[in-house]
Amino acid sequence: MSASTKLTLSLRRISAAVTKGFFEITHNSFALIGLIVLFAAMTLVARPELRQIGEIQLFSWLQERQLEVSGVVSDLVANDRATAVDPKELPKQQAAVAYWLSRKYGVAAEPVSALVAEAYEVGVRTKLDPTLILAVMAIESGFNPFAQSPVGAQGLMQVMTKIHSDKYQNFGGKFAAFDPLANLRVGVKVLQDCIRMAGSVEGGLKYYVGAANMEDDNGYTSKVMAEYARLQQVAQGRQVPVFTPQAAGTPLRANAIEPAAPTATPPDNSPGQAATVALK
Repeated sequence: MSASTKLTLSLRRISAAVTKGFFEITHNSFALIGLIVLFAAMTLVARPELRQIGEIQLFSWLQERQLEVSGVVSDLVANDRATAVDPKELPKQQAAVAYWLSRKYGVAAEPVSALVAEAYEVGVRTKLDPTLILAVMAIESGFNPFAQSPVGAQGLMQVMTKIHSDKYQNFGGKFAAFDPLANLRVGVKVLQDCIRMAGSVEGGLKYYVGAANMEDDNGYTSKVMAEYARLQQVAQGRQVPVFTPQAAGTPLRANAIEPAAPTATPPDNSPGQAATVALK
């Protein structure tokens, strides 16, 4: 056998050995990758919190990549966070109330519809008329969820957050006062307590605004009751004219459940003037 023939055979053997080794290594690698993927899948199924962490990290990475490419970051869950409902999806009665409030207070029908739906749901649980809840909201803030009075009443229902901070704990803390639905629920709880203590809606409204021990509440109760009556008519399907609302604001403010004796100096009944009230 010549030297060239031997060299050729040696090269063929080496080539065959390398090819065989390559296929074995590749086959084993694919098998190893398959086992890793299977183990990871089983872990994610058994530990959903790990899956959630992975999804968050992946979403963050995708957002970073999108920012690098386009300079704009989208928020895919913003629509879910929005406090809005299509009024066409509401029952006829609630839709009528939502459209009327939208026209009167110059706010979008969709967020008002969400508040109306929530007021009706909360009203069933608390046994309060939902149109009364909405009337208080209308007079207090004009449906501005970020409203704040000079004495610290905040949100749609103008709740004194400092006094009722404990009621916001279930919603994550005091900043929930600016979440429309959280503020609505806390405000309804305060209103319910005030009405129960006073024994009547009118008396409860005076407690709510901090004027329980005063003869004059600067017209607050009459304003709420008038709006309450109009909303009841709207809910009954009657045609009610839309009046230009007065400026949002509360003449007095305490949100107290149990008032103390009035001070010697009478309040001036100007907007934002707080009544001196203590909680026990």
